[in-house]
Amino acid sequence: MNTATWPLYEVFVRSKQGLDHKHVGSVRAADNQMALEAARDLYTRRNEGCSVWVVESSSITASQPEEKGAFFDPSDDKVYRHASFYTIPSHIKHM
Repeated sequence: MNTATWPLYEVFVRSKQGLDHKHVGSVRAADNQMALEAARDLYTRRNEGCSVWVVESSSITASQPEEKGAFFDPSDDKVYRHASFYTIPSHIKHM
């Protein structure tokens, strides 16, 4: 099998416990396990990570830059999303 036809995987690495995974690059691999091992070898050579995620690029659904306006417009018309409709019980202390 030609490696150029292998699926493309996106690689995310978490550098320390408690931090978010960050996208660090891509690898091509024949299967999930191979992608995970390749990602480990390429992106955590100096013990930079404590967790690695790989996901096949074709499985990612993303917004498009040209949809920015409609997709990210403020939700002022959706008043139910604002906390003003909720009452905080008096026995709960404010931080």
